[in-house]
Amino acid sequence: MIEEISTKKGVTPAAPISQAIQAGNFIFISGQTGRDPETRKIISEDVGEQTRQIFRNVSNVLNAAGCDLNDVVRNTVFFTDLNDKPEFDKAYREIFSSPYPARSAIGISEIAPGAKIEIEVIAFNQKS
Repeated sequence: MIEEISTKKGVTPAAPISQAIQAGNFIFISGQTGRDPETRKIISEDVGEQTRQIFRNVSNVLNAAGCDLNDVVRNTVFFTDLNDKPEFDKAYREIFSSPYPARSAIGISEIAPGAKIEIEVIAFNQKS
């Protein structure tokens, strides 16, 4: 069964995409940037702050699916500057602990205006 997951506490996509899709026990969350859900503006130029906001948004979407950040199994991180990775890692360690989700980091030239990172998330709903 495939089901759309959506919450007003998450950032509403401007593009024709879903916040998240649950397929079986897996939840696939569309790429998130460090936007405030109410203002839709990037909250800071700081990569650490953008990371924290992204995972607040991800947490809200996961909660709408009956999950939380402990259910995250994989993150794909897109950086406009791979030199920001140490700052990202510092914030990431505040959010996740061992065993950490599997992760890839990819350098790209652009994301959304003002965004330095974008993160896609896959979670596994253990309660389904």
